[in-house]
Amino acid sequence: MKAKIHITLKTGVLDPQGKAIEGALTGLGFAGVENVRQGKFIELEITESDPDKARTQIEEMCKKLLANPVMENYEIEVIG
Repeated sequence: MKAKIHITLKTGVLDPQGKAIEGALTGLGFAGVENVRQGKFIELEITESDPDKARTQIEEMCKKLLANPVMENYEIEVIG
């Protein structure tokens, strides 16, 4: 099974990379760009064939390594 994981900073957590991107875009002449937030996208494949078990396994991966649950939110999409 393939999984796509989108990881973003929680609301209220400072995002210096997002601010840097926002400043760079403005400097390049892209007017009206505001509140840029950056995140991570992870795509992986696992051998588990049961979608529910795969989601549970990926959820554990996120909690233990892929995301920081204190500062980040994540969304998992399992593709059969």
